[in-house]
Amino acid sequence: MLFAKTCKSVSQKIFRDPARGLDIAASATIDPKEASVAGTDVSAEDVEAIWQDAEALHRSGMHPMVSVSLRRKGKQILHRSIGFSGGLDEGQPVSAALDTPVCLFSASKVISAVLVHKLAEDGLLDLLNPVSHYIPAFAQGGKARITIYQLLAHRAGVPGLAADTPTEVLFDSEEALRRICAEQALCEDGRVVAYHAITGGFVLAELIRVCTGKDVNSYLDEVIRKPMGMRYFRYGLDPKDHAVAAQNYVSGLPNVGPVGNHLEKVLGADVDSVVRLSNTEAFLNAQIPSGNLYATAEEASRFFEMLRQQGEWQGKQILSPLTVNRLTREAARPQFDRSLIIPMRYSAGCMLGGRYVGVYGRHTPFAFGHLGFSNILCWADPQRDLSVAVLNTGKPVVGNHIVSLLKLVDGISQRCGSCENMQALNSKMPRFSLKTR
Repeated sequence: MLFAKTCKSVSQKIFRDPARGLDIAASATIDPKEASVAGTDVSAEDVEAIWQDAEALHRSGMHPMVSVSLRRKGKQILHRSIGFSGGLDEGQPVSAALDTPVCLFSASKVISAVLVHKLAEDGLLDLLNPVSHYIPAFAQGGKARITIYQLLAHRAGVPGLAADTPTEVLFDSEEALRRICAEQALCEDGRVVAYHAITGGFVLAELIRVCTGKDVNSYLDEVIRKPMGMRYFRYGLDPKDHAVAAQNYVSGLPNVGPVGNHLEKVLGADVDSVVRLSNTEAFLNAQIPSGNLYATAEEASRFFEMLRQQGEWQGKQILSPLTVNRLTREAARPQFDRSLIIPMRYSAGCMLGGRYVGVYGRHTPFAFGHLGFSNILCWADPQRDLSVAVLNTGKPVVGNHIVSLLKLVDGISQRCGSCENMQALNSKMPRFSLKTR
């Protein structure tokens, strides 16, 4: 017993457990409106097994709060949270609630991409036009021919800003855009894939402004948030909601050496600084389209459920099926990503699953969604009639949570097996036909 306690204490210190020394046990909150599994081809035992994996992720100590929403065949069969949304540093932990808004970080990119695809749907821009057609300054540095589509697929050649860029630039969209436009492209024709952690969002927001005259939150309200009845689901938060937002916490092994240097290059600052920055008033007030949309787990899975349903939500056609198709189709076969240092499979706005293994588990070739710093996952899988949001507040890169995280994500995809014939689903796509008299 003593040996086990000693090992746990040592592990907590090495992996920087934010809740270390906390005497209050976390309890789960279960939505009483969770739907019956009847008709979903998933058993109640499978749902409980998925939640046990989520609890194991929380028990790893790397994530003070874990919140999960899972929809299968249109039914929300799992909606639960566990842990603490804040107050750990002060020794006054606040229990997490189902309606606690969490920053999605990079999972925000899908929402930003949808807004630009909506501009294309409405004829306000063409995804195959150069970005510089709408933002002339973007032509600098060999970027004149880079298209909007390439920007959405992380092929714009500006994955990051100069190393000496002050973090305050994040809160000045005009200055951020000026610096991005002035950057030299990695490649002038979009052949190079390099994940755009921050830069792409500012360019997308400017495209929205140029085409509509509105800022990104105003356009988001019009297209998604209000039509879908979202409470939060916006970039940054209204000042009156700051107090209820989940805090983010440094956890996991210290990011030093080559790993730490590379992460700093991708994120624009060291990981610990990014985490601390994300809890500031400036960050909560900012509009950062690539990284600070706030939502509950239910709101995030609701959004992806709308995409799974070909753009429809409760009788409202939020997006056309063709727009969803453009958003989620593979942009090119998997290619080595120079920023993430792994092969990635992208669409024009999403990270895609894999035929054998991928970010959403095994055998998920039709899944689409996005990861968020560092273990947030939001996705939909038409093959499984599935939409998922796994939100959390610890920010480990390397930690003792990895096995439980992989088990949770893969477990969701394996327990919610294939139930949709994709050939039949594709045949539902509306087709253009010429009518002759």
